[in-house]
Amino acid sequence: MDVWKLVAGMCAALQATPASAQSPPEQTPAPPSVSARTSVRSVALTYDDLPFVSSSNEEPRVAGKKALHASRQIQRSLLSRHAPATGFVNEIKLRDFGEHGLTILRDWNRGEFELANHSFSHADSNNLSLGEIEQEVVQGQRASKALAQAEGRSLRFFRFPYNHVGDTEEKRVAIEQLLAGHGYRMAASTIDTSDFLFNKAYERACAEKDRPMRRRIEQAYLDHTRQQIQYYSALNERISGYRPPDIIVLHLNSLNAAVNDRILEIFEELEYRFVSLAEAQSDPAYQRSPAVATRFGPMWAYRWARERGIKVDGSLEKEPPDWVSAYAALDLRASTPRQ
Repeated sequence: MDVWKLVAGMCAALQATPASAQSPPEQTPAPPSVSARTSVRSVALTYDDLPFVSSSNEEPRVAGKKALHASRQIQRSLLSRHAPATGFVNEIKLRDFGEHGLTILRDWNRGEFELANHSFSHADSNNLSLGEIEQEVVQGQRASKALAQAEGRSLRFFRFPYNHVGDTEEKRVAIEQLLAGHGYRMAASTIDTSDFLFNKAYERACAEKDRPMRRRIEQAYLDHTRQQIQYYSALNERISGYRPPDIIVLHLNSLNAAVNDRILEIFEELEYRFVSLAEAQSDPAYQRSPAVATRFGPMWAYRWARERGIKVDGSLEKEPPDWVSAYAALDLRASTPRQ
């Protein structure tokens, strides 16, 4: 299927759709106190795998409505706290969600929300040649770039799937040069919550209509998220010698749609303020990417530590509960996840 032809058709369909059906959550100006407030802690919120992460094989119209509802739930919680956010897109997924997929991208191209490139097909760069990586970059920006340009914007950031940014030094350097040649900065990642795993468990509980399990998974995820925020914040400060802005990696999925507001509450309880990805990466800590080649995708603090010869005991980082992993492993076995 030619996804770009599909996108063109979606654009035409959206133009014919009543404005009321396209309306995203209402944007309201942030009060001056939010941006003027000083704080020793700040965080940029990023959401990967737009339009939506789903393990189901629902028909595009049904899947699209579910995805749009989840996206707008997340956006409403962000808007209520005047929190900027960046959405990283896999454009191959547009075909999975019908006209609603493009509507989601349009919503994330307004106000304090920003679109970014997450590659076309979520391919692992470890398994690609440089030419194939460039193809993922170029194909991954077709619809998003057109939408951004229509609003006088540009696509500024690229994040590699799995945070695989070069498994050899030669490839790492070449990748960074390739991105710069296409006008991109590499998006950093400093806090990981394993939300993809919790979401798989959550989707199973939803499919089985097991409300007590859903609530149990939500609470376990929130507890783990709080632990991860505190762990990585302390690690980033230890490695950097000060508190650089944090950048959390989340995904646009059903679980985050249900609890995003509570995640933001955790950050507020820990006295964080919310900043854009561009503001976060204007900090000196992000002026260049860590010069570390690895086939894995660790958060930036681990890369900084390796680059500077600082020993870190990674076993101190908490893993998701075993029961969540076991429950998620049985999630929708017969389906093909859209990762």
